[in-house]
Amino acid sequence: MLPIVFSFAVAFLVSMWLVRSSHLHGRFSADSDLRGVQKFHVLPVPRIGGLAIAAALVACWAAQWYRGKPDHFFFLQLFLVVLPAFGSGLFEDISKQGGVKLRMGCMIISAILAWWLLDVRITRIDVPMLDTILGIPAISLLFSVVALAGVTNAMNFIDGYNGLASAVAAIMLAGIGYVAFLQADLLVWALSAAGIGACLGFLFWNWPRGLIFLGDGGAYILGFWIASLAILLVARNPQVSPWFAFLLVSYPVVETIFTVLRRLSRQSNPGMPDAAHLHQLVYKRLMRWTVGSPDPRHKVFRNSMTSPYLWLLSSLGVIPAVLLWNNTLALQCSALMFVLAYIWLYRCIARFRAPRWLVVRRRRPPRQ
Repeated sequence: MLPIVFSFAVAFLVSMWLVRSSHLHGRFSADSDLRGVQKFHVLPVPRIGGLAIAAALVACWAAQWYRGKPDHFFFLQLFLVVLPAFGSGLFEDISKQGGVKLRMGCMIISAILAWWLLDVRITRIDVPMLDTILGIPAISLLFSVVALAGVTNAMNFIDGYNGLASAVAAIMLAGIGYVAFLQADLLVWALSAAGIGACLGFLFWNWPRGLIFLGDGGAYILGFWIASLAILLVARNPQVSPWFAFLLVSYPVVETIFTVLRRLSRQSNPGMPDAAHLHQLVYKRLMRWTVGSPDPRHKVFRNSMTSPYLWLLSSLGVIPAVLLWNNTLALQCSALMFVLAYIWLYRCIARFRAPRWLVVRRRRPPRQ
């Protein structure tokens, strides 16, 4: 439990310092765009929460090194490998510039380094013919890079509301850590625990008040960390089904693929932001009790209370993944059910036919 406690404390303190010192760096770090299609905050807020996540992971490595743990060198290597992806996101958070080519290029560099240096490799998916093909190093590299870069970018796709991406990341890391504990894989368990603590320490300041944002850098470092650990867990433990990894990250991955297909079907640029993600529909069409209220407190509350809907949705992938971690057929069926459930839910909300039990309605004042 020490990695969780230590990383929590560091992320908590660094996040607090970033919030309290925002008057010093706000002109560089604050998200001052309050009118964008994906903007739902009412005041400029620092969007460099990724620094708190990174600081917590570095501090955990230092603690492992100081205690003489044999896994400290791998811990450091994984952090160094993720730096290109994290750096590209942090650059965008501060400069408000960049683009799809820059961040995807940096994600691919991080993924290639992870495959080459750390053996973060997809070599099986429990489909006989495809497993044979994955035995070819070039094919394994291609699959691994697509998976690592895809999950990294997917975490940024779902980062739209207070507490959404960081809590979902903590849920996923908890799933990885639990299965790693069952397999006595102390390396993956320690790396997962460090990530959980970092997420929770940051989450204290991010949800529900939204005093600091994760930013692109934070989303990228968490997404890459999760994808790497999921692949490592499967590669290091033959008993764990590869479909455990897919079902674990099914929410951000399905969200990303569905969004890209939706934009292509409408002949719009998949790389441009829009306001039709599932979490945005939940915000606009399920959180009804304060819709239209100009009160900033209501807008912040509406923002924060959107996230628990998506925490639940993510858990619908993580829970069966954890319970069925070694049953490939059951995991495949669960993955199919999750995809169908996601499509059904999106269509219902988009067509104003959301189930009544999901809708939070305006409370009427009592009659005098």
